[in-house]
Amino acid sequence: MEKTKISVNNKGPLKVEGDFEIVDMQGKIFGLQGRTIVSLCRCGGSANKPFCDGSHKEKFEHEVKAFDLPPRKTP
Repeated sequence: MEKTKISVNNKGPLKVEGDFEIVDMQGKIFGLQGRTIVSLCRCGGSANKPFCDGSHKEKFEHEVKAFDLPPRKTP
């Protein structure tokens, strides 16, 4: 199975590509109709949350730079 890839776009959504499913808080699966690429809203302005509808344009500023997380805490 190919890895799922999540790209954090500058001033835009999270792009999810590959073999994945998206579920709500009750565990119900969103019907993606065979899509292997979706964009998820990061700005909170989409009328189609959790999916991006382009509402972020010229309203959402965030430049993305990858970094390393600190080591995981162990109990």
